[in-house]
This record gives sequence, structure tokens and C-alpha cells, in this order.
Amino acid sequence: MNEILERAQKLESDVVEFLRDIVSIPSTSTNEKEVIERIRAEMEKVGFEEVKTDGLGNLMGRIGSGPRVLAIDGHCDVVDVGNPDLWQVEPFGAEVRDGKLWGRGSCDQKGGLASAVYAGKILADIGVPKDVTVWVTATIMEEDCDGMCWKYMIEEEGFRPDAVLITEPTNLNIYRGQRGRMEIKVKTEGVSCHGSAPERGVNAIYKMAPIVQDIELLHKRLRHDDFLGKGSVTISDIRSTAPSLCAVADSCTIHLDRRLTKGETMDSALEEIRAMPSFQNAEAKVWVPEYRATSYKGTEYSMQSYFPTWVLEEDHPVLQKAVASYEKLFETAPKVDKWTFSTNGVGIMGLHGIPTFGLGPGNEVLAHAPNEHIPIDHLVKAMAFYAAFVQSF
Repeated sequence: MNEILERAQKLESDVVEFLRDIVSIPSTSTNEKEVIERIRAEMEKVGFEEVKTDGLGNLMGRIGSGPRVLAIDGHCDVVDVGNPDLWQVEPFGAEVRDGKLWGRGSCDQKGGLASAVYAGKILADIGVPKDVTVWVTATIMEEDCDGMCWKYMIEEEGFRPDAVLITEPTNLNIYRGQRGRMEIKVKTEGVSCHGSAPERGVNAIYKMAPIVQDIELLHKRLRHDDFLGKGSVTISDIRSTAPSLCAVADSCTIHLDRRLTKGETMDSALEEIRAMPSFQNAEAKVWVPEYRATSYKGTEYSMQSYFPTWVLEEDHPVLQKAVASYEKLFETAPKVDKWTFSTNGVGIMGLHGIPTFGLGPGNEVLAHAPNEHIPIDHLVKAMAFYAAFVQSF
């Protein structure tokens, strides 16, 4: 293990320069082509035995050829910059200062991906166990629809590893699950008329108003789990239609962000909405929307916007090996916890039951935030952990 840590430390400048390169490439969802090509070049440079893209555009690099398959996953797309006035650095400048690398995507989550690629270099140099194959996956479109990239790989490409290590930021802790999430639309319908005589019509916004109040109350009584925490619901968008701004609204639609704790499902969440008297009185409609987009490779794909909860049990052999690898490498016990946000694990373990856990460089509180950054020493430690875990897998 000391050898792995020493090798990782010697590769610090290489992984930093690689991360600077990929952070400097803007790569919002469906616009990942340039960054995929850059990561492909690095995989080939450091010694991956096979590098390819699948039909959607996910990049896959292989080391080893054993029957037991481990995937180390990181998504290469990022969210947009947001308000540039909130940034104290150039968002795509990839500046290094104060022992950190700054820029959009540095923490969420190109840092983890860079460490995984350079863990691949360590493994290419020292070898992997003969019964193991390692794939490092640079996945796409995660920010817009987490898990869909893996749904494609599993269902369309037939790629089903025995376990997956997610490199999303965990502050170098080990995470073993997350709340699920889903998107929900609720719609009321009315009858438009001239705004000068609103009594002639039925205002769909007024029909929605008591539903809005009831959803606020629903949040307070949602299920709680001792590990994952409480389920949640919030209204994140509301809009209406009318013939003009001088007319009564003939429809009103709200968008709900619903976070699902253990024991909550799509069906149970929809039933909670349908059971509200305000929903029934308004004769409203509720449904789960579908995400559909065309990847940079020109492939159209879709997924219902339901992302199931997942938790890897504490006594699972994969998690026990992860903890043991961490303790041997760093000579201390890891904190085992969960993500607050959602990850590709919803597609890997949530939909398909593949054992999944995570360790990533960087602090998740910086995800999607202005002045996003990642500690450089985290990159080295994550790189070492990934290589060490493969040796014990």
C-alpha cells in the first residue's frame, strides 16, 4: 500500500495538469465531445489497454482482462456558470492557488475522474489482479438526467459490472447511498375569459393555490430514515397559460422536486398528491415527466424522471473491502456516510441492483456553487485509494 501512495504522490503534477486541461473545457450536458476526446487521449497516454465510446457517447477505458469486473465512474459534464459576478476567479481558467484547483467542474466532478484516470496509470504500471477487469467510465449527461448514461450502458450495451465505485465528491469519505429523487408535474385547468370580467371564467391559478399550500404541509410529514434522513418535496417552478395577459388563466402547472428516503417510491409519492382533498377538488392531473435529449454523438435517448433511492448495506462485502482498503492505505478509519445530492448510483444500484459505493476528492457543498474548487492533496489520495481498492477487490 505504501508503494501505491508513493506512486500517487509522484503523479501529483501530472494529474493536476490533466485536470487543468479538462476543467478549461466547458462541457455542459450534451456538449461533452471535446472533453471526451481529451480524456480519451490521456487514457491512451497513461497505458489503458482499450479505450472506446459507447453508442450514447460515454467513454470507457479498460485495464486487465479478468472475469470479475469493477467500474470506476465519473461524469464529465458540468452545470453552467450561473451568475459570473459571483465568481472571484475565471470559471474555466483552471487556476491553481492556495493548494487548490479552481473552476467549474473541478469538484463536481472532473477531479474524481482525473484521479480515476491516473489510478489507471498506477494499475497499468503495477498490474491488476489476474481475475479482475477495471473500466474507468467518463459518463455524459449526468447533470441533466443522473443515471441515464448508466441505464444506456446496462440496457442498450449489455455492460453490467460486478460493482461500481463512484468518484463524486465525498470529502474523501466513503459514501454508501443517497436519497432518490423524482420530478412531478401537477396541472389544473380552467376556462379563460376577458380579465375585465373574471367571474365569467374559471381561473386555473386559483384552483392551484390550495394545492400549493397542501404541498408545503405535505413536506413536514414525509417519512424519515435514520441513515438517509427525511424525504422532502418543494415546488421549484410554477407557470400558467392564458390567451393574453388580459385574460383569466386556463391552465396552471407546477413542478415538484421530490427527494425520496428509504421506503418511498414513485407510486407512494404520487399517491400522496392524489390523496390531497385540494387535488381532488380541483380535478387536477399529476404525472412524472420524461427526460429526452440527443447526445453529442447524435443519439436520442430518454428516461422517466424517477431516480430510485439506493443504499449499500454496511455488511456488504464490497463495502467491507472498501473500508479495509482505506484503513490499510491511510492508517485511519473512514467516515462512512451518504450523499445529500443525487448521483449515477440511481441508475446503477437504484434501477439495476449493482453494488455501488463512492469516494471522491472535494467537498460536495461546492457542487454547482460559484468559486468551485478542489484541494490538490485530495486528488492524490483519491488516486491512491482507487488503485488500492482494485488490488483488494
